[in-house]
Amino acid sequence: MSDVSRETGEPEGGARDALAAAGDQGAGPRGDAAMPDAIADTDPRLVQLFGTEHSRAVRFHELLHEEGVLRGLIGPRERERLWERHLVNSAAVVPFLPTDGDIVDIGSGAGLPGIVVALLRPEAQVILVEPMERRTAWLHHVVEALELTNVDVRRGRADEYHGAFQADAVTSRAVAPLEKLARWSFPLVRKGGQLVVLKGRSAEVEIESAAKVLKKYGASDARVAEATTIAELDPTRVVLATRTR
Repeated sequence: MSDVSRETGEPEGGARDALAAAGDQGAGPRGDAAMPDAIADTDPRLVQLFGTEHSRAVRFHELLHEEGVLRGLIGPRERERLWERHLVNSAAVVPFLPTDGDIVDIGSGAGLPGIVVALLRPEAQVILVEPMERRTAWLHHVVEALELTNVDVRRGRADEYHGAFQADAVTSRAVAPLEKLARWSFPLVRKGGQLVVLKGRSAEVEIESAAKVLKKYGASDARVAEATTIAELDPTRVVLATRTR
């Protein structure tokens, strides 16, 4: 993904959107031909993954499928493969997040992973930080449609909230290289909390590039974890780092 990310609030150019670019986060090679989603709403693997929140996850999928392209949230190629490449992929981060407390999703965009996190962590308060007005309008729309009571949508860049609040975990997906992401995210993580972000094949290289920023926050435990979601899908990669100072 380019350095001009959805977190900056600047357009990425053309019809390309952050969600379309996010398809390489544990999915097939970038630039591969569009393939129909192999997962249906009623797939028992989805029922098992989302549990009691399955029906609301299906509704979120429907909203994205119906409105995502029109609202400029997804590219047309992504419309038919939302489950596999986006919603299920977003769920991969959840086991690494606290079950309660405060969780922040920066550059939330279409609500991935933030809305999925809110569904699967109902005891947590999930703060969705997004700089673009049209995307915050979408997030409010989804929160209302899904009747989510544990979500707070805030418009702005992550660095605008430095000093305003801190959380137990900060997550994101397809926002920026880890070096930039750490600078934006760690000030929002309270001491002892974690940065928990979805990354792709270059995760280890990104950790090396972000060494100076990670050191500043005492995140010497930065590592890459393999996250499984549902049977027959490749694991997703998650970068974890704890703030110790």
